[in-house]
Order: sequence, then structure tokens, then C-alpha cells
Amino acid sequence: MANPVARSITAASAEFPAPTVVLELLKPITWFPPMWAFGCGAVSSGVAWSGHWPLIVTGVVLCGPLLCASSQAVNDWFDRHVDAINEPGRPIPSGRMPGQWGLIVAIIWSVLSLICAAALGTWVLVAALAGLVLAWLYSAPPIRLKQNGWWGNLACAVSYEGLAWVTGAAVMLGGVTPSGRTIVLAALYSLGAHGIMTLNDFKSIEGDTRCGVRSLPVLLGAEHAAEVACVVMALPQFVVVALLTAWGAPHQAIAVGLLLGIQLLMMRRLLGSPRERAAWYQGTGVTLYVSGMLVSAFALKGLI
Repeated sequence: MANPVARSITAASAEFPAPTVVLELLKPITWFPPMWAFGCGAVSSGVAWSGHWPLIVTGVVLCGPLLCASSQAVNDWFDRHVDAINEPGRPIPSGRMPGQWGLIVAIIWSVLSLICAAALGTWVLVAALAGLVLAWLYSAPPIRLKQNGWWGNLACAVSYEGLAWVTGAAVMLGGVTPSGRTIVLAALYSLGAHGIMTLNDFKSIEGDTRCGVRSLPVLLGAEHAAEVACVVMALPQFVVVALLTAWGAPHQAIAVGLLLGIQLLMMRRLLGSPRERAAWYQGTGVTLYVSGMLVSAFALKGLI
């Protein structure tokens, strides 16, 4: 007898998915990180926001409801068999997103993202194209970067944090390449986000193991993966504190240092039971991490 999950995945493509199911596929809850990073980039540019609201709103929509949503649809389509084990209630494995519609939505949203990016200028179009290429390489065979936790998490971190941050600054600067300091901080926070992505993989250990996805929790075990994630999240922030101090922004350096100190205390609790507390840390420690991003962005603004 055919597996009911397999039957629902192969339902007729002519059956249109409900709008609410499409929205669920696009995962609005995941849009926040790149939208926040774009805002940090806009702040770090030093350009006053007054008179630039149409650009800012368009950029936020591009980073969240378009680019990030595209990456979610792409990932869910190519991960549908893994999700049938980890999260069978998701739109595609549950059959609520019938036939090929998961792939169709991913393609449509990718095209819409490029159209929106083109309206913001060549620099933004190039950045958006880079983000989409990483999103498809992350999920789609034969490359499928997510098959290796080191490379897959890096691709996500760069797309969600670094590219979004630099894009926000470039939009505010009228398409001019942002300063070296902006690019350095964006790169550091992207590197730290690699650890955040590792924590996100803890919920999928069972399905990843059975389907051969070599996430860091699968490769290293839960305890060692959590240790790596904490080091990767903390070290770039130490560097940020040092750089802000050297650049003449001591108050912001102290603020980022205090936020990091609280994270270190929370990391001790995380490491005591990483598999059970990964989601807890994502909702608490990561909030402090992204708060430090905004503090750093204001530091750059003050240095211009």
C-alpha cells in the first residue's frame, strides 16, 4: 500500500493551494532576521531616514516577504521528504500544498524578488541575486549545501545577516558601496549567525540522521555542536567590542560587551542540556545578539 504522505505529495497540480497555506509555506516568522539586518544596515549608513521611507519599506519587503520567503519555499520543497519525518504537518508533506505547487511558489517568489530588487538599483539586484543563488544551492540537488552543516549554515548566515545588512546600507547610500567598517561588521555578525543556524538544526536531528543530512548536531553530536555554536556566536562579538573601542565608540562597545556577557551566562545553561534548550536559547540569547547588531549600527552612524 502506498504511503499516505507520498500520495498527498503527488496530488494533482491543478488543485490550487489555499492562500493561508501559501502564507504558511512562506513562513512569516522567519522574515525577521533579514528585515532586522536590513534595518541595521540602513542605520549604519548614517543617512537620515526622513524622505527615504519608500526605499526603506521596499527594502524591508524585499529582504523579508520576498527573498527570505523564497528561500523558505525552496527549502520546504526540496526538504519535503525530511519534513515528512520531522514535521509532517507542514504544508507540503501534509498534502495541503498539492502537487508541484511548492516548487511553483518558490519560482514565482524568486522572480518577484528579482523584479523588486531591480527597482532599487544594480547593487541591490546583484545582492539579491547572490542571496537567491545561495538559497537554491543550499536546498537543491546536486549541490545541496545543507548536506554539510558547515557550508549550509554559512550560506544561510551570509544571506540572512551579511547581505541584508550591506544591502540596507547600499540602498540608503544611493547604490554606493558601503564603508569598509560596515562590511567588516556585517561579515562578523554573519559569522556569528552560523552558530544560530546550528541551534536551529537541533529540532531536526532525527529526520536529518535518517535522510543523510549532515547537520552539525548529526556530525558532532548534540553536546559538541552546541559548544561549537556558542564559540562561533561569541567570538565575533568579542571582535566587535574590540573594533568599536578602537574606532572611538566606547559606549557602544560597553553596551555590546554587556549584551555578550549576558549571553555567556545563558550559554552555560544551554550547554547543560543543549537538545532540550536550543529553542529556548533561540528565543532569548539570539534576541540579545541581534540587539548588539543594532547597537553596533548606531555606533557606525555616530562615527560618520
